[in-house]
Amino acid sequence: MLDLMPRQRPVARTADSEKITINLGCVDLGHVDLLVAEGVYGNRTDFIRTAIRREIDRHAEITRQSVARKKVELGLRSIDRAELEEARATGRALDIRVLGLVSIAPDVTPDLAREAIASLEVLGSLQASPAVRAALADRLR
Repeated sequence: MLDLMPRQRPVARTADSEKITINLGCVDLGHVDLLVAEGVYGNRTDFIRTAIRREIDRHAEITRQSVARKKVELGLRSIDRAELEEARATGRALDIRVLGLVSIAPDVTPDLAREAIASLEVLGSLQASPAVRAALADRLR
């Protein structure tokens, strides 16, 4: 049989979420499972996401004040080779603070990262090659 359907190539994309592991007591887990069984939530993950978002909303003012006080960028911060080369050329190492996702381009070398980044604080997720992560290990907070 001849397959005439065009094949789609997988699209590479940046992860928009990160997997975490939590430990719950049996009773708490039972409550979650009961709410799922009753149709209040589609699954355990939906319950946990909803609970986390509620707590984030509940403490939004604390977050807002902290972000303003600490001069933290919100959201996605992409760091490319050109930005780091410019920082190195001007002699001003970068202090980067982000609440969200920091993505360091795959063509950034460990040496360039060390020379151009003075400190890196990520409240969320860091996407970088293992070599760049290792080169910045003493600068990560």
